[in-house]
Amino acid sequence: MQGIQPNNPLHGVTLEQLLNELVAFYGWDVLGRKIEIRCFTHDPSITSSLKFLRRTPWARERVESLYIEMVQGVSARQQ
Repeated sequence: MQGIQPNNPLHGVTLEQLLNELVAFYGWDVLGRKIEIRCFTHDPSITSSLKFLRRTPWARERVESLYIEMVQGVSARQQ
């Protein structure tokens, strides 16, 4: 049985949701400058990015870290 993880901002968030939120917040251009990976800079799409991130742990870690920074920054502004 899964427990509640209130301190884990990634809990319950799929990689696709995470990526969609980052693209909506930053856009592909800024995302490609923040994390320089080809799937963000050359003909970017959610599908190609998901495929790459699912098989490349170092890139996924960077994307997840950026997502956490974004979520913490947005919640800090709302307070």
